[in-house]
Amino acid sequence: MNVTPTSDQEQAALAWLSRLHDQPSSGDQATFSRWLRADPAHVEAYAQAQVLWELSEVPARQLADEDAQALQGYLNAMNTPTHSRVVRWSGALAMAACLVLMVCVGAGWQPSRWVDDFGADYVSAPGEVKTVILADQSQVTLDADSAIAVDFSHGERHIQLRRGAGFFSVTHTGESFVVGAGNGEARVLGTQFEVRLQPAGAEVTVLSGRVGVTPSKQGQQQILTAGQQVAYADGIADPLHAVDSESRLAWRDGWLNYYKAPLAEVVKDLGRYYPGRILLLNEEMGARRVSGSFPSKDPQAVLNALQAVLGFEQHSLLGRVIVVR
Repeated sequence: MNVTPTSDQEQAALAWLSRLHDQPSSGDQATFSRWLRADPAHVEAYAQAQVLWELSEVPARQLADEDAQALQGYLNAMNTPTHSRVVRWSGALAMAACLVLMVCVGAGWQPSRWVDDFGADYVSAPGEVKTVILADQSQVTLDADSAIAVDFSHGERHIQLRRGAGFFSVTHTGESFVVGAGNGEARVLGTQFEVRLQPAGAEVTVLSGRVGVTPSKQGQQQILTAGQQVAYADGIADPLHAVDSESRLAWRDGWLNYYKAPLAEVVKDLGRYYPGRILLLNEEMGARRVSGSFPSKDPQAVLNALQAVLGFEQHSLLGRVIVVR
């Protein structure tokens, strides 16, 4: 049934869109969810407001990507002696606009996530690791900035990983327990394992028990046991391999462990725990290898420690973006 929002509802939707841009509290989230559920017209009004945002967001994304080189020039100018600078206000204003757009798009102001999370049952915020108990007494620990939907209504226990990663401690009930991620799934009866979304698929790591991983509906299942991991993308699975699963899953206790990992990977992980955005603009530095254990609760302290060892530069912009170069 089609619903047509009133002008008041459209204004309310735009007001919510604006409020959700700026570090919404848990109370805001709850109130928004109640407002959205109260009337189908509210959903339609918010969807229309979302379209308006997308029309401006797409150019903003392109601008942020295309101006990475310009941002590098801006940072270089910060190191130029004052007497040799020639201030060009038009360029400065354009760069300021670019930075604002980068912050709006890349540092947590993502209203589309609210629509995605509307269908989720459990959500963790950036920097938050959350453990929940499901109806069957299975336990799920969500990594920072993650979301799952739960459905136990069709003769099996089905979890859809919508964002991020989850660690599952599954209670044996006789019913299948399935975690869908990307186009594939992980199917178990009783075990402990992690599923982590990747850009085009997912990665599964088993701590104990057995997990059958299928990269697509038509794909061949691989059986993983304790200490094994497999990744799949675009419906194709890589060969499974052995890992130190305890070390890989230490994020549950607030630690990120790496052995000869590219700095780019470390920075990407830290970004899940930082309330803004961390940009790495130096590809050569991003390829440098890092080993060690780092506390996930303080990404800035981790960057400071890595800076002391690797010698890169970092700058904080607008209080929401950290630039590493």
